[in-house]
Amino acid sequence: MMGKNIRDYEVGEPAIDSLISELAKKSGSVETENLLREILTTTLKLGKESSDRGDLKLVNNVLKELRYSFKIFSPYRAVKKVIIFGSARSKIKSPEYKMAEEFSRKLTEKGYMIVTGGGPGVMEAGNKGAKAGKEFALNIRLPFEQEANPYIDEKDKIINFKYFFTRKLIFVKETDATALFPGGFGTLDEGFEMITLIQTGKSRPRPIVLMEPKGSTYWATWMNFVKSELVKRGFINKEDLNFIRIVKNVDAAVKYIEDFYRVYHSIRYVSDLAVLRLNREISGKTLELINKKFKDILTNGKIRVSSPTHKEIQEGEFLKLPRIVMNFNLRDFGRLCEMIHLINKD
Repeated sequence: MMGKNIRDYEVGEPAIDSLISELAKKSGSVETENLLREILTTTLKLGKESSDRGDLKLVNNVLKELRYSFKIFSPYRAVKKVIIFGSARSKIKSPEYKMAEEFSRKLTEKGYMIVTGGGPGVMEAGNKGAKAGKEFALNIRLPFEQEANPYIDEKDKIINFKYFFTRKLIFVKETDATALFPGGFGTLDEGFEMITLIQTGKSRPRPIVLMEPKGSTYWATWMNFVKSELVKRGFINKEDLNFIRIVKNVDAAVKYIEDFYRVYHSIRYVSDLAVLRLNREISGKTLELINKKFKDILTNGKIRVSSPTHKEIQEGEFLKLPRIVMNFNLRDFGRLCEMIHLINKD
């Protein structure tokens, strides 16, 4: 399908393709009509090509889970959200439970929203600490019936997922920062996946805080393993550690998240350009410094101030914000995060 006109992607039967076009035109706007046509075409092609009922059930369930999730989160897209991961087995008197509850409370007091996995333990603490109406719960249906915890004020903000992968997608897509508390396989899986997505450029840069409660060596031990085995053996670059920060108290974690978005706002890619939108203009001194320090991550040219790109203007994306652009090599994302941290010190 790559390189073809969107009209070339069809079922191949004129009568059906005509009905798809008519339905897409009636169901969508001018901006979404072509995408809806593709979605409908894919659905019909799948129905014609697959006789496996299990395949169709999977696609059907995934589409329904994503549609409902987008509906729930859509009104809150302008509000920054923090995802809290941690053990479902943590007790109410455990240091990590108390820390998660305090962390959630202080973040929501500052206007953030909280997203948890909806279960007990650290997830429960996250929902318990949040101000009323400031939290979401993305629950997973398990054979042993994980029930949503009782500390979610608005039941329409509970989303129940059948599949881990759609749940993980929403975790990443709908949040702006990640807090990892001590936990088991699930916590480590979610943490490593979040780091991997940023490392490979599949997710935009974000602050990831590893929450180390008083008396705990959980993340310090983990970091020793990462440095001695992953970095030392060359499995990752030492710059990849720029994705994460161990914090030992709630105030430090909140500050780290706030500081990440102090000047930096967001990033998107337009053709060969990486466009960094900023909350305010950076000084000429900082621009000169990042050009000197980060020239190794450019394919050519310099990091420069820019007006909104044509694509951003077309889509109306943050047109009032200043921005810088660069020909980023799309490889050194750890260095990119390092540059964001430097910009935030301006």
